[in-house]
Amino acid sequence: MTTTPHTLDTDQARARLDELTVIDVRTPGEYASGHLPGALNIPLDRIRGALPEIRHAAGRGDVLVVCASGARSQRACGLLAEEGIPTATLTGGTSAWAADGHDLHRPAVCETRAGWSMERQVRFTAGTVVLLGLLLGLLVHPAFQLLSAGIAGGLVFSALTDTCGMAVVLGKLPHNRPHPADLAATLAALRRG
Repeated sequence: MTTTPHTLDTDQARARLDELTVIDVRTPGEYASGHLPGALNIPLDRIRGALPEIRHAAGRGDVLVVCASGARSQRACGLLAEEGIPTATLTGGTSAWAADGHDLHRPAVCETRAGWSMERQVRFTAGTVVLLGLLLGLLVHPAFQLLSAGIAGGLVFSALTDTCGMAVVLGKLPHNRPHPADLAATLAALRRG
């Protein structure tokens, strides 16, 4: 059974925050940089492994899935809808939440070194590789400029498909991965309710 995910704007989500199970599908580093009050972190690439716990939480009440801008949470909602789990996504994500003046919670002690959003990590990495390709092309051999061209092509492809291969690769770096104990605690919290 497939369900159709729906959306909530920031004011609707804030009014219902106490009754929602909020799942943040960003990387742990992004989550640590600020998340909705009470949100639990399950990175997008770990959603399938958390299906039983998310289904259990959805059986108790509504589930709101959030990310930075809404793109990853829409993908997560689509995956959950395919499994018959009803969800909603936050229009504009945590960026819209913060822009509308709502509080973001941050851990008091952060075990994660990265506080950069995935978008910022991608921009930094892409810019660094482009500059490196241009510099090496000028100083070593013109063929190194192909690095810059490859990144430019990847950015165009990313924009056209609304996917980002570089974000997938960066998401696998240690600072963007949940500690096994953190993910286990999150899944236990979903089961307990």
